[in-house]
Parts: sequence; structure tokens; C-alpha cells
Amino acid sequence: MLSLRGVTKRYGSLVALDSVDLEFEANRTTALIGPSGCGKSTLLRLLVGLQAPDSGQVSFGEEELRPEGVEAVRRRIGYVIQDGGLFPHLTAFDNVALLARFLGWGSDRLHARIDQLIGLTHLSTSALDRYPGELSGGQRQRVSLMRALMLDPEVLLLDEPLGALDAMIRFELQEELRQIFDDLGKTVVLVTHDLAEADYLGHTIVLLRNGRVVQRGTLAELTAAPEDEFVRRFVRAQRRLPAQGEASP
Repeated sequence: MLSLRGVTKRYGSLVALDSVDLEFEANRTTALIGPSGCGKSTLLRLLVGLQAPDSGQVSFGEEELRPEGVEAVRRRIGYVIQDGGLFPHLTAFDNVALLARFLGWGSDRLHARIDQLIGLTHLSTSALDRYPGELSGGQRQRVSLMRALMLDPEVLLLDEPLGALDAMIRFELQEELRQIFDDLGKTVVLVTHDLAEADYLGHTIVLLRNGRVVQRGTLAELTAAPEDEFVRRFVRAQRRLPAQGEASP
């Protein structure tokens, strides 16, 4: 569904991604993990076309992502940034409906889709009339997810969607996200700092360091057969890992 071939991205003298080759399987969830500054968020921005690589190729299916085709591809991708990215001057409903209205959806179609998403995300109907500043952290993340799913995209990209939440809300949303991923069967790329969360939500974990892919596999594979000492230390540093298949506490 998504692929990078020899992709390099620089910010001045900083190399954010260094000749990365990576494929993301269709209808599966891939979790990107690694130290801060390893290139995880940059990789997502390249996949959604917000930035272009300095060299190499980013592809959506069989189509190379080029500037002239970016707008059409973005409508096939749902994207949730780290803080949700909700517009503070719009209600939750208006945030979710924004792009659909821009594309000319009628009222009946729009409300029917939002009703579907309410059922999917378990957001209370009353929350839709509130502004982001009046919502809890968990509600804001649900609204952000609804907005990303509004057009029923083929691909969902999430950049640390649960990172700012307290432990109990994060636990609940981890369970809900995994159920949503299972129900929808979409291609999902998820950025997280939490290895247990990556294992719980992802079919595959991709560990990055200094803009390069260090190892790809399940947590069991990273633990049992680390590619190098960095992988071993990274896994061991993630304390209180639950048994595989369980959510983090």
C-alpha cells in the first residue's frame, strides 16, 4: 500500500531520514518506534505528502507521490497529528465535518457518516456541540480520529495519538483503537514511544535510529533475535513491558 525507496530527507545539516527502504503492508498496522529525533514523524509527513524527500521515491500503491497528485492522495489518507490538530474556534462537529463540507457533501450524507463514527469511537453525542477547549483529552483524541476517518480513507496515519493522555484514558483508548483497526481493516501506520503500545496495536514494529531502519518484526522477534546491541538496549530500557498481547498499564 505504501512504500519508500532510497528516501533521504534533510533539514539543513541534519539528516532526518537516510536512504530508507520500507514497505507498509495493506490492511495491517505498522508501529514506528525509536528514540526522539530518529525520523518517525518525518516519515509520516512524507507519506501524507506534507513534505517531499530530497532523494528517493515515496509511493502510494503503484503511484509515486508527486506534487501534482498530492491533493488527491491526501483525501485517501486520514492523518492524526500529535496534539490532534483541532481548530479551537470550531465545535467538535464542525471540526469533523470540515473537509466533507468543503467537498460538497449534503447534510443527510454528512450526518449519517458522523453517526457511524460516533458509534465507532464511542464519543458522546453531546460532545459534538462543544469546542476543543471544553473537551477532555480523550474526547479530543476521539474527535481527531473521527475527522481523520470522515472520508473513509484507505490509509490511517497516527503520530503519537495517545502520548499526552493519562494512564487510565490511554489504556481505554488503546483497547478502542485496536478494536477500530480490527473492525475497519485499514492500512495503519502508528508512531509511538511506547514499545508495549507498539506491540499491542501493531502487527509489525519498525525500530528506527538516526534516520535508518534498525530492525523490523514483532516484539518477540526483537527480544529473541536483536539485530545489534542498540536493539537489545532499547528493548531492555522499556521497563514493565506486559506479556505480549496485553495493553500497557
